Amino acid sequence: MKDFNLSITKPFPLRMMESKNIGDLKAVFFDIDDTFSGGSTKSIDHARITDVAYHALWKLYNAGFEIIPVTGRPAGWCDHIVRMWPVSAVIGENGAFYLKIKNGRLTKTFLEEESLQKQNQQKLLALKAKILTEFPQAQLASDQAYREFDIAIDYCEDVKPWSEPEVDRLLEFCKTQGAMVKLSSIHVNTWIGKYDKLTCVRKYLKEEMGENSLDNVVYLGDSPNDEPFFKEVSFTVGVSNVKKFLPRMKYPPHYITENSSGYGFAEFVDLLIAQKKNQR
Repeated sequence: MKDFNLSITKPFPLRMMESKNIGDLKAVFFDIDDTFSGGSTKSIDHARITDVAYHALWKLYNAGFEIIPVTGRPAGWCDHIVRMWPVSAVIGENGAFYLKIKNGRLTKTFLEEESLQKQNQQKLLALKAKILTEFPQAQLASDQAYREFDIAIDYCEDVKPWSEPEVDRLLEFCKTQGAMVKLSSIHVNTWIGKYDKLTCVRKYLKEEMGENSLDNVVYLGDSPNDEPFFKEVSFTVGVSNVKKFLPRMKYPPHYITENSSGYGFAEFVDLLIAQKKNQR
């Protein structure tokens, strides 16, 4: 895999990606909301998974790549995803666990012991009460009922968009309460526990693929909660809608697509597979 300069300040256009960049690429990790989903020009369908993006997922599957969505979405959604999508596994709730089908059965691997999970659940309930008191306008995300490990506050998905200062104030408030907090393109996710998406990806790579580094993977994302991957992974791609968040990022992706959301995802997949064929 090419050794990128991790201090880059501006992504390269995806069209500049060369076949040598993909090296011995084995796995494709990607965010879901507004990276894999979204992109439709119809307002009613703006957040849905397009036929183009889902077809691209099958292209990856048929090409033999390990495919792992990495999401802040809830455990309930992840159960469906790993059973119904052509993926190898799914990392959910910002790295609290990963789900995988092994020998025809669903397995769930956690990053923290059960006793610690229970302690953190009690602290999380207290944190939720504080957030809803401090921010009267706050609404839990519509998928909160299917979550096991975190709180998702909706700041633009099904509610009137918050101002940027109010979003920042919520992020800072969660930090002052000793919680982990990340900003996605739709939610502020907060949890009690010493884990995150990148830690879970490393665990998956080691335990399921026997890989001890991030050298042979690619990560695709669109928002500030993807920045740890943009910093640490040697091959990263942002779909074009990441542009609005670049001023908030110290570490941008290495490449950026011309198209947004799911169409950007499909753009990357088509280029990846074409260059893989050229290597043969």
